[in-house]
Amino acid sequence: MSAQDAAILDAIDRCLVIATQNGLPLVARPYHQLAEAIGIAPEEVMARLTRLLESGVIRRIGAVPNHYAIGYTANGMSVWDVPDERIDELGVRVGGLDFVTHCYHRPRRLPEWPYNLFAMVHGGSRTEVLTKVMAIAEIIGTDYRSHDVLFSTAILKKTGMRMAVRRDD
Repeated sequence: MSAQDAAILDAIDRCLVIATQNGLPLVARPYHQLAEAIGIAPEEVMARLTRLLESGVIRRIGAVPNHYAIGYTANGMSVWDVPDERIDELGVRVGGLDFVTHCYHRPRRLPEWPYNLFAMVHGGSRTEVLTKVMAIAEIIGTDYRSHDVLFSTAILKKTGMRMAVRRDD
């Protein structure tokens, strides 16, 4: 967050960001629980989060599932070398698949790394992941020069940037 972004946050915004940066409460009405904890109306919680999201102060509000806990024990990042002029079109098509959880464009690092399209696939087994990757290959067709699948070997804790709690908060 830049100094300019920090300047637009009032005390309630700061409390809200700090209260949600580790995730929303796992209850039926999380915005209501946050509202009660902060001392504002649930509608104000939702309006403030919407404003913070639209202004770019926060990037997203979403679920981060534990893939292992829901049965997806094989996780493969498929990487593709596709023509740069087709990356947007192919990215939209691949990213629209129901089994692709992340799809994005990354720069090549030639000569060692020719891949520029990344698509994350989860499955119950490596065979399932590879089957899904072949479905991606069918969609991309002859537009890929090479591809690979990088399977996860460890579970890493995913956290984003955190706002520091000041002593006066």
